[in-house]
This record gives sequence, structure tokens and C-alpha cells, in this order.
Amino acid sequence: MGFLVLAPLIMTHTLTAFMELMDHGIVSWENLSSVFIKKIASFGNAKVLDTSIQQVSLAILESMVLSSSSLFNEVKHEITLERLVSHLQVTNQQLQTKAMALLMAMLLAGGEADRQVRNIIHSSSSVGDEMAHYLYVLQTVRLNHLEARMRTPLDSYNQEQRDMLHGLRQAAFETESESGLSNERRRSLCAKEFKKLGFSNNSNPGLDLSRCPPGLLALDTMAYFASRYPDAYSRFVLENSSREDKHECPFARSSIQLTLILCEILRIGEPPSETGSDYHPIFFAQDRLLEELFCICIQLLNKTWKEMRATQEDFDKVMQVVREQITRTLSSKPTSLELFKNKVNVLNYSEILKLRQTERLHQEETLAPPVLELKERLKPELLELIRQQRLNRLCHGTLFRKISSRRRQDKLWYCRLSPNHKVLHYGDVEEETEMPSIEALQEKIPVADIKSVVTGKDCPHMKENKGKQTKEVLDLAFSITYDVEEYSLNFIASSRTDFCLWTDGLNVLLGKEMSSESMRSELEILLSMEIKLRLLDLENVPIPDTAPPIPKPPSNFNFCYDFSQAEQ
Repeated sequence: MGFLVLAPLIMTHTLTAFMELMDHGIVSWENLSSVFIKKIASFGNAKVLDTSIQQVSLAILESMVLSSSSLFNEVKHEITLERLVSHLQVTNQQLQTKAMALLMAMLLAGGEADRQVRNIIHSSSSVGDEMAHYLYVLQTVRLNHLEARMRTPLDSYNQEQRDMLHGLRQAAFETESESGLSNERRRSLCAKEFKKLGFSNNSNPGLDLSRCPPGLLALDTMAYFASRYPDAYSRFVLENSSREDKHECPFARSSIQLTLILCEILRIGEPPSETGSDYHPIFFAQDRLLEELFCICIQLLNKTWKEMRATQEDFDKVMQVVREQITRTLSSKPTSLELFKNKVNVLNYSEILKLRQTERLHQEETLAPPVLELKERLKPELLELIRQQRLNRLCHGTLFRKISSRRRQDKLWYCRLSPNHKVLHYGDVEEETEMPSIEALQEKIPVADIKSVVTGKDCPHMKENKGKQTKEVLDLAFSITYDVEEYSLNFIASSRTDFCLWTDGLNVLLGKEMSSESMRSELEILLSMEIKLRLLDLENVPIPDTAPPIPKPPSNFNFCYDFSQAEQ
């Protein structure tokens, strides 16, 4: 094969043409030789090569991985993960994206992969939408490896799990040798210490970990905290065990609930969405994100508990505040644990209260009496705007399907309003017709002859097939009656949006009020936007509930300025 002697541009076009031919499915990917696969992989592994060749080569390798398990195994042996990761750290976003696509294909095809991808977000520059999606999928797949532990309750007969549980107790309290104690004395001592640890079922603490989620994941996070940060762990437990019972922050109960909150925030157990792109940059700078976040947040919880001067009855309130602290901090996209720790500790209870008050005032401002009065004054103008939009939509026209009793779908027909809003034109059309001219529509109804608009089960074509139509069809059916009651033009809209547009537009033609949910929603959006624009200049200015009093008139109205005296 004389690939290397070809100029880079010719090679790029050759590989692109090959990729496009393979996409047609005429030749199976399985027919590719090992020599060809090695050559393409060498392009992907090369340190110095034209980036356009590398991009196409990586795309070909991705298609191979996705096509079959045998090709995946061959590619896995040829392409080095270290080289793939190095592609993620270049400045060329297209090369980054192709490398991430191949990495994701290998990760999903192989079921598991060593997590050596870190510090991907190595600069403050924003990543593209496609790269953001790949990062989100990678994060989701890796975090979902914790799902099995999250959905597994503690087994009280499992010696390893029991040892982890008793390890928490032994790490917190300096206990003398228990070998010389009687069984009853040992059980009594254990129950007392498990109670100090904050377990609800101190005689059988395993019951506290039977709830799934968080299941064994809660035990893992507690054990990680106790072993990784023993001083902070002992300080938390001993500090709270020395408080009054009602003021102590129960470590075990708090840890179980905190682990559940972190699982919900990180969406552990949820499959990756096809359009998702919400990833946490902190994930790519940390090996054990959940455990490290837990270690920071459990200390934050203890701090917040003291700031709130909480008692056992306030447990749920404290957890709500902690959830808000974590969510708000993660939404700022911290890129390291240290940054997360600094930000979340600054966001103390008093700051949360200030933020809540600010948000509440922002919401309530729109309910102030002067604002409500302004809304009422703006409504007529905005309603007229919606009326014009509805009439313009009727002038453009809509394609409808005829529904017959013999067949679910019959011929197509088109209906539109004349530009002078005086005549409705309609007639049968072909399948691919976009917008027929008025002259092409043979039938017409003068608007002046229309008597009423009826919807749903009141429509003549719905009454004829009473009991045979589904609720979906009933919700999309409407008719106009004209001349005398027995004459009608029957419609079945293709969507609820078309139904609302046409019923509103016909009511406008008849001089009636629009009543659809679409109209109400659009009016609310327009009002909200208009109010915000009007109030821009009044930011941080309190709006009084009532208008200021009008002062009394002056004693005289002799305000005329004498220009003649000024000239002298």
C-alpha cells in the first residue's frame, strides 16, 4: 500500500471517499483486512501528521468499533489510549471531537474502560455542542458504574459489609479490647456507640442502610470519609455526641440522606440522553468524584446545622438548604474540588436566605398593584397583535386530511383565507402541494355567510360517527356552519397548535373573543416580556402599592412670564 507517499490532501480525500462508500452499506466493514486496520490506526496514533488525515482516520475507526465486536477488539489492540487522550488536549476542536467520539464508541462497545481521561477541560475556552455531548455521555457512563452499589441494600450476613460498619464505630471511638467483654456487655457498648454515630436503629444499624437508593453507596461514602479524613471524621462525631440530644447532627442519618442527594444531583442510574450536554468540569479533574464531594459536603452540612441552630425536628429543612448549596455551586461549573469547596463554603445559610429573598422579591414584583394595572392597559394592544397573527396564519392556509368512516386517512384538502379577509377558499390538493394559489382552490365560502364555529363532539362530522372517534380526534375537530344550520365545513387539525390557530382566527373573523389555551399562553409571554422591558429603568427602585397623592392646586395661576421686562 502506497498510502504514505500520497500528498496529505489526496490522502484526506481518499479516506473521505472510502468512508462515504462504506456508509452506503454495499460492502461490510467485516471484510476489511487486518493490514488496512493497522494502517488506519497508525494514522490515528501518529504524533506528527496532517490533522485532516487524523480526523478522517479516527472517524473510520469509530465506525469499525460500532459495526462489530471483532473489529472493536482489533482496533482496541491497535489504537493506544494514551495517544487518544493526547488528541483531547490539542487546540483543534474538530480533532478533539473525533477523538472523543472514538473514545466513547470504545467505552460503550467494551462495557468498561480504564478511566484515564482527566483534565480534558484544561482551558477556559468553551467547548462545542458536540464535544459537550460526548463529555456528558462519558460522565454519565462512568457515574452509572456506581448504580449497582446504590441499588443494593446492606446484607447483615455479609462479613465484609459488617466489618465496614463496625470500622466506622471503631474509627470514631477509642474502645478498649472487647475480647474480655460478655456478649451482652459488648452488644450494649456497640448499641451505645452506634447511637452516638447517629444511626436510628442503634441495636441493628444495618437496617438504616436497607433503603435503596442509596443502599451500600452510603456505607462506601462514610467509610471513605473515615479513612481518607480521619481527623475530620472524629471531630464531626465527637463534637455532635457531646451536644444535647436534640441539637446533635446525626452523622449516619445525615450521611445516608446526603449520599441520596448527591446521587440525585449527579443523576446516577439515569441512562445518557441523546441530546444531553450538561456535564460537570469537576468530574474530569477527580478520580472519585462522589466520595470527594461527600467529604466536603458532610462537613458543610455540620457547619450549616450549627448556623441554623437546628434540632432533630429541623433535619429536613437543613437537608433542603444543603441541597440548594450544592446545586447552586455546581451550576457555576467549578473545575476543581478546591474551587468547589471554596465556593460552597462561602454560600452559607445567611447567603442562601438572601438569595431566596431576592428571588422571591423578583417574582412578587410582577404582582404589585401598579404592575397589574399596567398589565391590564397593555392587554388590548397585545391581543390585537395576536389577532393579526391568527388572521395572517389563515391567509397562509393549512393542509387538512379528510377522515372517512371507510378509511382512517383519505384525500388531502387545503383551506385559506383571502387577503381581504372576506372569503374562505378551499379544495382538494395533491400529496406534495406546499401552498396552492387561491385560484387553484375551487370552492369558497363568504365570511359574511358563516354563522358559527363549533368544536369537539358538537361538530356535525363527530355526531355522525358518535362513539367511533377517539378523544384525540375529538380534541382536534372543529366545524363552521353557514347559510343554514345543516350546511357545514368540517375540519380535523393535524395538531393542537393548528386547532388553536384556526378556531381563534375564525372567532376573530366573526367578531368573537379568542379562547384557546395557546392564545392565553402567548398573551402571558408577551405581557411578561413587555412588563420586563417597561420596568428595566426601575431596577432596584421600590414600586409603591398606590399612586402618590395629587397635591392641592395653587392659590392662583398667574404663571405668565413677562418677556417685555426681561428685554428692558
